Amino acid sequence: MVHEDALRAQLTDDPNNEEAFGALAEIVRRRAAEDPTLEDPLRDSDEIAASKQRDADLAVWALAEELAGHPRGWYPLIELGRLSLADDPEGAVRRLITAAERDPDGHALAEGLAILRDAGMPVEALGLGVGHWRVREHSPVVGKHLVLAALEADRVHEAKQHLRSLDMHPDTRAVRPLHDELAKAIAASEQASPK
Repeated sequence: MVHEDALRAQLTDDPNNEEAFGALAEIVRRRAAEDPTLEDPLRDSDEIAASKQRDADLAVWALAEELAGHPRGWYPLIELGRLSLADDPEGAVRRLITAAERDPDGHALAEGLAILRDAGMPVEALGLGVGHWRVREHSPVVGKHLVLAALEADRVHEAKQHLRSLDMHPDTRAVRPLHDELAKAIAASEQASPK
């Protein structure tokens, strides 16, 4: 309990502390999964496992929702977006947009793009990224996700534009290896496309 209180205090100070959020989320997940009311000898073991997972997700949802009320809290919104993606994709995208708007460094934007790409939603990732990417201020990882999302959406021309934009980033040392990797991905996509 002392550990939980310390984590909550850390998150009150900084709602975007991913490490503290993850540790506290694990505590609430474990507590939800240990709920003795789930044990029912008449229920199928698969049903019990699914119910435990659902309850654990709901516990993390409640934690994230509590922390998302903080005006600078973008990480809890990322978690809410991740948790709601399967059942409410439009709501998830709205949460990811709000997270991106709250984070001036672009970490939330990069996370949101990764979540959407992993979910097979590259067009939505492009919509989020194009509307919020500030190439000179955000991490180059945002540009990487945009190029890859464009390729996943079969928009090679758009991928090339994002790659050119990425070249405007002030951290040339960070961009150079990404540029080479992404240029190869674009070339491979062009070769694979039917003429």
